[in-house]
Amino acid sequence: MSNISIIGAYNTKFGAFSQKNRETGEITDLKSYYELIEEAGRGAIEDSGLQASDIDAIWIGSCSPSLFVNQEHVAPLTIEVSPDDFRFLPSTRVEGACASSSVAVYNALYGIESGRYKRVLVIGAEKMSLLNTKGVTHTLACSSYWPEEGASGMTFPGLFAEYAKGYSRHYGFSGEQLADMLARVTALMYTNALENPLAHFGKGSLTEKLGLFTAEAIKNLPDDKNPLIAPPLRLHDCSLVSDGAAAVVLTAEGAAPSSAKKVRIAGIGHTTERLPISVRPNMHELMAGKLAVYKAYTEAGVTAADIDVAEVHDCFTINQLLCTEALGLSADGKAGFDYLDGRFGADDKCPVNLSGGLKAKGHPVGATGVSMHALLYKQLTGEPIGAKPSKGTPRTAALLNVGGSAVTNCVTILRNED
Repeated sequence: MSNISIIGAYNTKFGAFSQKNRETGEITDLKSYYELIEEAGRGAIEDSGLQASDIDAIWIGSCSPSLFVNQEHVAPLTIEVSPDDFRFLPSTRVEGACASSSVAVYNALYGIESGRYKRVLVIGAEKMSLLNTKGVTHTLACSSYWPEEGASGMTFPGLFAEYAKGYSRHYGFSGEQLADMLARVTALMYTNALENPLAHFGKGSLTEKLGLFTAEAIKNLPDDKNPLIAPPLRLHDCSLVSDGAAAVVLTAEGAAPSSAKKVRIAGIGHTTERLPISVRPNMHELMAGKLAVYKAYTEAGVTAADIDVAEVHDCFTINQLLCTEALGLSADGKAGFDYLDGRFGADDKCPVNLSGGLKAKGHPVGATGVSMHALLYKQLTGEPIGAKPSKGTPRTAALLNVGGSAVTNCVTILRNED
């Protein structure tokens, strides 16, 4: 167990912060990548009770800014959070696809554990909405195994459709059974996001206008409103193309202000699967994810029964089932039935994705990992942003963030010991 704590967190609003002229094709940026980074960094420092001058180092996670916004060498951008204080600080950019900023959190933790730093700022950011659908699809496909997958037209919906088909085959589910399970996951995420003021698909969004809060409502959508993207996955099985940023402040033992609300990073697990799906032994479980869970639980000294709240990587609804099983919150092959039975909502022993998840909160890929850490920190300190567990403030939380087609797997156990 580490002696390192999160003492401050901030999450920007997630959404598509651009305006597109349908006639001319011109795109206007309404909130830039640079603005998102600065907002998140400043917000986390203010929340921590530290001054910017107290920070020793900075890490930023970002997936593909060179393609999304034509910007590489993004670590120096973090200096603009507080130029007078941050100029000349070490700043490092980390890439791990959709888990980029969880890996950044871990690198910051290693830096503190080494004794070199005491207080570190970690930011995750991505700006996706300036590209059209084709551009986003290509950019994300660059995080697949390009020779066999991206180059042959395989998209990320297609990659996770392989998991959906493998899962269904392995457990003998009919197409209708799987559709029911996935629609229930979507409905729960849309319901949770209603209470999250930062969510892309929150209050006042299309999902509320259409009343998509039951599996039946989603399944009853006409095909043109919920088309097949990569069978068996439909549009409403897919996470959102979003812009946003999040940040957390990590400190060593004794380096936090006396007034700080501390949440200990009790354990982590970081594993990496082979990149090509063609060489994996099966496509019905997150094998590397399960090992990351084992490592994190072992380090933290917990079991699935100890987890009070969780955030999992529902880039696609099938992955919410797989992540729920990887964390041991459901038995293998049973997560879909558990969701259909009404489990994992706010009144469950362990609510899952109270934020609305990637499905409804949004998925600015480089920001997602830190966002999971930030929002769970707020849950554990009794300051939830949006939905909260009906049984009171949770004490122990777990997050499972994956990068690529479940290749980079990051599991963090957070505990409020105050």
